[in-house]
Amino acid sequence: MLRRTRKGNEGEDSMIEIKNVRKKFGEVEALADISLKIEDGQIFGLIGTNGAGKSTLLRCLSGIYRPDSGEVLVDGVPVYEHPEVKANLFFISDDQYFFQGGTPMEMLQFYETFYPGFGRERLLSMMEILKLDPKRKISTFSKGMKKQLSLLFGIASGCKYFLCDETFDGLDPVIRQAVKKLFFSEVEQHRLTPIIASHNLREMEDLCDHVGLLHKGGILLSEDLDALKLGIYKVQVVFRECEQKAALGEMFKILNTEQRGSLYTLTLRGERTRIETALSAMEPVFYEIIPLTLEEIFISETEVLGYDFKNLV
Repeated sequence: MLRRTRKGNEGEDSMIEIKNVRKKFGEVEALADISLKIEDGQIFGLIGTNGAGKSTLLRCLSGIYRPDSGEVLVDGVPVYEHPEVKANLFFISDDQYFFQGGTPMEMLQFYETFYPGFGRERLLSMMEILKLDPKRKISTFSKGMKKQLSLLFGIASGCKYFLCDETFDGLDPVIRQAVKKLFFSEVEQHRLTPIIASHNLREMEDLCDHVGLLHKGGILLSEDLDALKLGIYKVQVVFRECEQKAALGEMFKILNTEQRGSLYTLTLRGERTRIETALSAMEPVFYEIIPLTLEEIFISETEVLGYDFKNLV
């Protein structure tokens, strides 16, 4: 696992604030009254199904799209109307754009005109590590190599906020791990605040310390990942008496129940110590408390809100 220890905030205004943002494309409402805060220093995971609005939200954050209503503030300043704010944001879209016939060196010169803090030597050093030729035409790069190059440009930009749309998708496992380590090193050293959009819940579990679930254009929840995991557990139990399950339901909120023969698998909301105490007092034939994965937590949360998320993940 590559997650890092989170540092404290620099100030109250050092954050991204999304306030009641709506965005429609014709009759399709991509974002429906989104409100969200992303504090400085977080690695924020924006998770959702395809078509949930992740890419649209990132384009509003980066100032590419103007919201139909609401506002997006970066360190207290509206992003869309202020180019100086956009100069502190670097957006890597799922579909990278490079000059036709261009080389990394030519793209480097282009980015240097927009980002005053661009680190030329840092970029070339990272490209050497990943064996990317700065003089080779980017059109001859593979999809994975283009992903790597986009990420390196973002790291070298010197921007404070780093918006990533499916950034690690398409990388082979070895390169993926190398790029992640490089990415985290830069986060620690230069205090980047990455916002990473993905539908890969397993990967986000390793990367992020705060996650938001976007579904049908709305935020279902936004929670610190560790705190979220501490409040919900999966219990496998064989009761001695049928009434014991009902008694457990009176003490804790049961989010999901599955049964195979005498074995129950229950998803409970509550503190681990209280769950253990209650189960021990019942003296069941067998029980085990298992931490949930991020995917299991989101499935449980969305089912509570009436979404059949099992068919969407």
